[in-house]
Amino acid sequence: MKLSQFDFELPKERIALYPSENRDECRLMVIHRKTGKIEHRKFKDILDYFDDGDTMIVNNTKVFAARLFGTKEKTGAKIEVFLLRELNKTLKLWDVLVDPARKIRVGNKLYFGDDDLVAEVVDNTTSRGRTIRFLFDGTDEEFRATLSKLGQTPLPKYIKREPEESDKDRYQTIYAKEEGAVAAPTAGLHFSRELMKRLEIKGVEFAEITLHIGLGTFRSIEVEDLSKHKMDAEYFRIDDKAVDLVNKSKEKGGKICAVGTTSMRSIETAVSAKNRLKSMEGWTNTFIHPPYEFAIADALITNFHLPKSSLIIMIAAFAGYDLTMEAYNLAIKEEYNFYSYGDAMLII
Repeated sequence: MKLSQFDFELPKERIALYPSENRDECRLMVIHRKTGKIEHRKFKDILDYFDDGDTMIVNNTKVFAARLFGTKEKTGAKIEVFLLRELNKTLKLWDVLVDPARKIRVGNKLYFGDDDLVAEVVDNTTSRGRTIRFLFDGTDEEFRATLSKLGQTPLPKYIKREPEESDKDRYQTIYAKEEGAVAAPTAGLHFSRELMKRLEIKGVEFAEITLHIGLGTFRSIEVEDLSKHKMDAEYFRIDDKAVDLVNKSKEKGGKICAVGTTSMRSIETAVSAKNRLKSMEGWTNTFIHPPYEFAIADALITNFHLPKSSLIIMIAAFAGYDLTMEAYNLAIKEEYNFYSYGDAMLII
């Protein structure tokens, strides 16, 4: 398929600036793949679609305060450093993006806070990418605490406002555990503790996997022929406990629901020869686009994504292209909210 087939007019007011007041009370569009039926519900109504023996796969990655603001040595020029991933814990080496890139060169020292934190640029990686080394003498716990204190919640650029104190909680799933993401697995933001408890009472199991979301998930696709697009690799881990839960549920005829596109990418990377989930750890650059045959999940919970993004392309592979575009046109007409803090979609 071609990239241009996933273009559509998205009014800017449809991009949510804030989440719904209560996590599980956002709107939910339910799409039935076999019949083409589309329903309009609330997210907490997801209870009606899952039962004893079903399993939901959730991504327990935790977002860290990845956006730092500081100054450059000597000139005092203001700079922004976006932490992408830690390369070496002992040396405190990090892969980062810098802005303005033209002013930040190898050998420069960067200062954050009241000189609470100093970093040195040690390498260029891309036009905006750098490798930096933090010069910090304390323990790893003290270093993390300093990053947390100085850093901002990395709200996506599409959310045109400054991060607020409430974002530290709301731009994080309630089951976030494994720190390492620079963006939230947003389908999971709709789960409240009460809703998860009610699902568990019904007999629904939750299998936790980890995929640390990087900026590659949101990178623009530059090629018209989708088969030529290369995704950035992201670290993921699926352990034996999650594998056992999913495979036992599948063998007993239970529904398997991937909560979010990141969960879906992870499980589709770890498929055994017998079309079962297998434990795996490493890096995935799996790009799912139509036509594609899914091996594990029968259902998918996701948000509404931007035009021409890798995310809407995955949705079309799962729900079918025509049904996906019909649903998106309806979502705009019915004024659903899009993107990270927007409304949700259940595809069954």
